[in-house]
Order: sequence, then structure tokens, then C-alpha cells
Amino acid sequence: MSDRARSVFRRLCLGLFVASFAAQSFAAEVERWGLNMTEGVTSVSRNIHSLHMNILWWCVAIGVVVFGVMFYSMLVHRKSKGAKAANFHESTLLEVVWTIIPFIILGIMAVPATATLIEIYDSEEADIEVLITGYQWKWKYDYIGQELSFFSLLSTPKDEIYNRSEKNPNYLLEVDEPLVIPVDKKVRFLVTANDVIHSWWVPDLAVKKDAIPGYVNAAWTKVDKPGIYRGQCAELCGKDHGFMPIVVKAVEQQEYDAWLAERRAASAKLKALSEQTFSFDELYAQGQQVYEQLCAACHQANGEGVPPMFPAIKDSPVATGAMDKHLDMVINGSPSNPTMAAFGPQLSELDIAAVVTYQRNAFGNNMGDQLQPIDVLKAKQ
Repeated sequence: MSDRARSVFRRLCLGLFVASFAAQSFAAEVERWGLNMTEGVTSVSRNIHSLHMNILWWCVAIGVVVFGVMFYSMLVHRKSKGAKAANFHESTLLEVVWTIIPFIILGIMAVPATATLIEIYDSEEADIEVLITGYQWKWKYDYIGQELSFFSLLSTPKDEIYNRSEKNPNYLLEVDEPLVIPVDKKVRFLVTANDVIHSWWVPDLAVKKDAIPGYVNAAWTKVDKPGIYRGQCAELCGKDHGFMPIVVKAVEQQEYDAWLAERRAASAKLKALSEQTFSFDELYAQGQQVYEQLCAACHQANGEGVPPMFPAIKDSPVATGAMDKHLDMVINGSPSNPTMAAFGPQLSELDIAAVVTYQRNAFGNNMGDQLQPIDVLKAKQ
């Protein structure tokens, strides 16, 4: 090897070393800024992160070599230095080399990528199954075989949303009822939707599945350590798409068992409440709470709505008309207006009775009537 070739080789090696060091430093800064893929808290998420980083460095190395040769050729063999272009046509050896080398590189990349994909889609032999259903704009969780289901809604105060108070660190990423799962247990998620396409996405768990009406997609996770992990709907699903966060709370098995027992008892208590009779004031107060949580986003807090898409509750022919028609619309939705969801499967009999009572007596409607949970139960049957 000539002295000039050795010098060029040393410079190229030094350049590769400097580029590698700079890339690692940059990667550390990117991770500190939170711009890189999260490593997560599951074996799958760590494998995905490792695969991502390995492929990234492969691409960086290939880019450094290709552009290094290209820039070296342009600088050393430029016309101003007297270089003359070689006159040749085709090279079988060169074509074979630049075909085989990428093939080998892709083969090396395919091995860990295939292994990771097989692991991602292996949702069999789960310890716990949860049916996740997307609604506009909330999530419903059904613990299969546990007789437990509940809705999870955004709990960020409206004062923060409308800039009347300072926003907290988990702004728009907090819910009233998180999904609770035990650590070190394989949990299978069956993801679907009730109305439009949603997407259930929790980066720390490396789970992102589309929720499509009429279809059930499967995913799974096995969390290593307790904690609270947040996500969002990742599919544009309507005007409140940005207001349906996901919170997963991973706890130790003992705490999970205690929570499960508590929630079962609460569900049984709520079912028993459906057979009780409530006073007007109790129904009105409960109905106001339900309305502000579920109805005000479309019909507005003052009940005036945003016609024609979201009709007013105030002075409306539904809220001031026949009780049975009002109840039927709340339970089954509106056939003429698909934006009016069917709340029958979403709310308890008590909540439906309360919100109907509230709508018929708030905003100046003053109908003076009320509905009991047992009436809702009969209407559903």
C-alpha cells in the first residue's frame, strides 16, 4: 500500500471514529430531549428499542461509508486537480459485489426483526384478557371472566383546558378510571370500537392497536415493574380526538386482587341501586354530574348545543316532549343523527335515569317529572 493510500485510509478511519462518537453523543442528547423511541417497561418494548437502535446504527455506518467514498472521490479526483474520468463500461464483479453486500446486510437485519415480530404477535396463553372498546370519546374496559367493566374518561379540569388555570404536568393525560393490571402477568388486549376507528396506544408498553368497528385486534403486554403508564388515541376519530387519553396502572398481584374485589363490590352495589327509588334532588345532582362529564362536550354546558350537528337540550322537543321518546334516544341513540351515540350500553340505569331527569328540568325546561332506574331497566328489557 502506498504512503498516499495509507494516509487516506488513516483519515477515513479517523473520520469514522469522530462520526461515530458524534452520533453517540447526539443520540444521548436526543434521548434526553425525549425525541427517541422510548425503551419502555416490557421485554417486547426493550426488544423493539434495541432493534430500532441497531438498525439505526447500521444505517448510519452505511451512510458514512457511502457518503465518505462519494465525497472523497469528488475531492481527490476532481477536474481542477487534473483528474480524468476513466473510460469503462460495465463491471460484472462490481455489480455482483453491490448486489451481494446489501443482500447480506438485509439478511442480518431480518433475523432480529423477524424474531421481534413473532414475539409481538404471540398473544396466546395470556393470564388476563381485557376487551378494550373505543367510543367517541372514551374507552371501555371489560375484564373477561371477571364480571367487571367500566368506562375511562378524561379527568383534566375544564379550567385547565380553557386556560383559566395553570396546566399540570399530565395535562390531557389523566383519567377518572385507569386500566389496572398486575405486573409479571401476560395480559391480552382485545381491541375494537363502537362507532368510528380509534387506536389504543401506550408507548411504554409498546402496544398500539387500531380499534375498528366490527373487528377485534389482539395485542399483549407483560409489565416488569409497577407504575403508571400513559398513552392516547392515535387515530383521528372526531372533534374530541385529543381528549381520550389512556392510563394503565401496573400494580403488584396482591394490590390487583384487592382492587378487583373492591371494583366487583362497587359494581354489585351499583346494580342494587338500580332497584332503589331516589328523590328528585338526588337524581338531579347525579344527572348534572353525568351531563357535565359526557354530554356538555357536544350540547354545551348551557344546553344550547351547536346546531345543527349538536342540537340544543334547552327548549328542545325531545327534552320537553314525551318521556319515553327522550329515554329511547338516550338509550338507543338517534337514527337521524349518528353523532348522538347510544348510551344504553355505556351508562348504568341510575346514570341514565339521572341524566334524563336533569335534562328535562335544567336550562329552563322545568318539566317537573323524573325517571327512576327501574324504569330504565324495564325500557332496556
